[in-house]
Amino acid sequence: MGPVAAKSYPGPMLVHQADGQRPAERARQEADYGRRGKGYVFGAFQPATGEALTETYDRRSAVNFADFLDQVDAWLPAATKRVYAILDNLSAHRATDLLLFAVAHPRWEFVFQPKYAAYLNLIEPWWKVLRSLALQGRRFETWDELCQAIRDATAYWNAHRHPFVWGRRRRHQPRRASGVGLMPSVV
Repeated sequence: MGPVAAKSYPGPMLVHQADGQRPAERARQEADYGRRGKGYVFGAFQPATGEALTETYDRRSAVNFADFLDQVDAWLPAATKRVYAILDNLSAHRATDLLLFAVAHPRWEFVFQPKYAAYLNLIEPWWKVLRSLALQGRRFETWDELCQAIRDATAYWNAHRHPFVWGRRRRHQPRRASGVGLMPSVV
């Protein structure tokens, strides 16, 4: 998910209205400066079932990524014959540790997405959902609080998961009665 820091994250703010006569004022948020810890979130996602796995690390390194892939391998069903991991072009995704992981786990195949094509990776829209569940409108004093919020949001998502559909959600269109045509209105 990229670097996340223990800080305030803006959310939907309440609009204050002093009285019924004047228009409402815009909501404000104070600037939040401070170094209370930061780190990185690695995630795995199964679009067919909607199940997700996240893990937080203090650094984004090849060793941490290989450790995360070991957790993902244990998380996936053993009956899965082929695992396709879609990766971006981060240097940790092309390190020696990843090559050693690929040799040790033959069912894994790594697919690198083209540069500047994040929309091809199905986990990117899910990161947006995770940010809204875990971070939006909250203030974190420590890195541990932020890690707990991400774990809680992932558990909530997995409890309410559904197959993830790629693309925009289609709006419900009411069905017309079949065989009945509408006459144009004449003014």
